[in-house]
Amino acid sequence: MIVLAGDIGGTKTDLALFSAERGPRAPLAEATFASPEYPSFEALVQEFLGRSRFAVDEGCFGVAGPVVNGQARITNLPWVIDEAHLCEALHLTSVRLLNDLDAIAHAVPTLKPADLDTLHAGNAVPGGAIAVIAPGTGLGEAFLTWDGGLYRAHPSEGGHVDFAPSNALELEMLRYLQQQFGHVSYERVCSGRGLPNVYAYLKTAGYAEEPGWVADELAAAADPTPVIIRGALSDRLCRLCRLTLETFASILAAEAGNLALKVLATGGVYLGGGLPRRILSVLKGGCFLHAFSRKGRLAEVLDGVPIHVILNPKVGLLGAAVHGLGRANAVPGPFGAERA
Repeated sequence: MIVLAGDIGGTKTDLALFSAERGPRAPLAEATFASPEYPSFEALVQEFLGRSRFAVDEGCFGVAGPVVNGQARITNLPWVIDEAHLCEALHLTSVRLLNDLDAIAHAVPTLKPADLDTLHAGNAVPGGAIAVIAPGTGLGEAFLTWDGGLYRAHPSEGGHVDFAPSNALELEMLRYLQQQFGHVSYERVCSGRGLPNVYAYLKTAGYAEEPGWVADELAAAADPTPVIIRGALSDRLCRLCRLTLETFASILAAEAGNLALKVLATGGVYLGGGLPRRILSVLKGGCFLHAFSRKGRLAEVLDGVPIHVILNPKVGLLGAAVHGLGRANAVPGPFGAERA
């Protein structure tokens, strides 16, 4: 059986072919596409399959957006993807759409030590629930529960819940952003799209000055987020950029702690998405762990929760492949429980 797996995002789409014999870590063919350059997902897939000599049986795709009744509208793209339509258009026997964080969650039980960087070792409870939070272009969340034999992944749209400030700076930032957007979700301040909102508030409120070289780069950039990250991490340290990342890390930690409490994630918290990998030095600076466990009477519970950053940039594709291949055999997980 050949499975076509994909990780579909507003910026890029990863596609690969997998066989049951070789498993989800050894693709037969793989390619990355710029999503906005294609009028539809079908057009993108047909170009990929046109390069391949393999006959594909099934498809499984992680998509950036909620999946309802086998259909997904991709965030930041004019694409509507439908399982039944894809089956017919691509001549496949079946197609399964997963929320992109659901796909990442499917990959978590198969991750190896090289796929992870541990922020806090903690003391994982075998079979304990696992939380996944991923700031990329947007903010995604998911979780896994143990059914006695395997871990089962569950999607969520928790990144769109109301942002809850935890200090005076964040409270004033909420008021500032409410004037612009009305509703302010965690995604508004804790994602690639949200980082410039944090920067704009800190600049407007006078927390630090904007250097001329940063202003010039921002003016020339189509996407301000990489400029802000470079300004925070480069030798020419920009205090405004650095404070932006530290504020972002504190907000991410607080929401990761919220999610850990909601699902009682005694099995660990996994940070996915592109941003945590890029700002590891900030996450390891101390503000993250402090904000994560700052939960009053429940702080002691969170002190024991392991926290890992997922380093594997293809984890969404891996999860789609794991689900598509239907790997029913349990795989030993990093904390000693059986996982699949």
